[in-house]
Amino acid sequence: MTNHILIENKINNFEKKIQVSSDKSISIRSVLLASQAIGTSKISNLLESEDVFNTLKTIKKLGINYTKKKNTYHIKGFGVNGFNIKKNTTINAGNSGTLARLILGLIVKSKYKIKLIGDKSLSKRDFSRVINPLRLFGSNIKSKNNLLPIEISGTKFLRPINYDEKIGSAQVKSCIILTALNTPGVTRIKAKISRNHTELMLKFLKYPIKVKRGEKFDIINIQGLKQFKSFNYNIPGDISSASFFIVLTLLSKKSKIIIENVNVNKSRTGIITILNKMGADIKLKNKRLYNGEEIANIHVKSKEKLNAVNCPAKLNSSAIDEFLIIFLVAAKANGISKFKDLGEMNKKESKRLDLAIKFLGLIGIKVKRFENNISIYGNPNLILSDNYEIKNFLKDHRIFFLSCITALTLGGNWKINDKDSINSSFPNFLKILKKIGAKIN
Repeated sequence: MTNHILIENKINNFEKKIQVSSDKSISIRSVLLASQAIGTSKISNLLESEDVFNTLKTIKKLGINYTKKKNTYHIKGFGVNGFNIKKNTTINAGNSGTLARLILGLIVKSKYKIKLIGDKSLSKRDFSRVINPLRLFGSNIKSKNNLLPIEISGTKFLRPINYDEKIGSAQVKSCIILTALNTPGVTRIKAKISRNHTELMLKFLKYPIKVKRGEKFDIINIQGLKQFKSFNYNIPGDISSASFFIVLTLLSKKSKIIIENVNVNKSRTGIITILNKMGADIKLKNKRLYNGEEIANIHVKSKEKLNAVNCPAKLNSSAIDEFLIIFLVAAKANGISKFKDLGEMNKKESKRLDLAIKFLGLIGIKVKRFENNISIYGNPNLILSDNYEIKNFLKDHRIFFLSCITALTLGGNWKINDKDSINSSFPNFLKILKKIGAKIN
């Protein structure tokens, strides 16, 4: 069975209304928190991707049962530290950095040693960012060179910590928050602004967490060892998934799209802010609050003329997963777009900043790089007509998505490998593209 697709035609103009896949960040967090609640939680519209399936397999391995009825997962939890952990347990997080880092916070009291492993890509990612604070809590954790595999042995003697989180990583912050649930006393985090789904979900669950928002940092206080009840949650659409259809519409001719029921949490909408600065026409309509999260329909129209942007670094954390597709818009924009302090992109599933520069070079776009700052020399007349093959891009799902949108908007004959990579985050991606009118073989 082939693991590649062929795209040989640009997409025709379209006017569509779609729904993208459910929010991956919220899907993983809702499963993990349901495993710590008392009673049976009901989660509807859960993203059915490899990362989320690995999260479900993980809680089952730790003694938490679940069933699926129609579109709803029923997860029966036994409270904070309510796992039933057996000897010689190994957890495989697959490709999910979110699962790998967050689950460590929930198993710090295990009476048996647990081994955490992941796939080839995840095994190259830096875990020092969670290992260091976990050791401050008193956790017994072993790792060679701060990489997977990790062995963690539980302790009854956890102590609350004060931690200064300077990276702007929601995974690090959430790992510390979940460890604090198991820890007596008040844990305090000064955290550089990043996505805040964990805090919002705990507030929705009436857990004693206090967040004081500053301009660059949040001050978070978590009271440990408190229980919370089971809950119902309907997962909204994922803005990371929506971003590819936003740009598809923006760069296509005479097209419009409405993407319904998308999570537009301000810590995630950097792409909309940046693209509107470039002259896009992206509007959020029918905005409403759901369990602390902001949901809206995203309305996008084609735009013939787009301008370069000098992107403020303060928007980085709210667009970190979307910069690949933002760079494609910069490639078509008039002028030189500048982005700075993008080192965090190289801490993702692949070294995305490095691969982005390689990809832009492949399609004939000049890029200048100085450390983690880049300048993209836009070409508003960019049209592709050559043959392109995307391979050796480390099976990164977002590189696959980027390649598809490039082929459908700029032209050329494309062979795009590693189709299976989409299963980690957005299995319906190609199906929705075809529904809009894309010709994909």
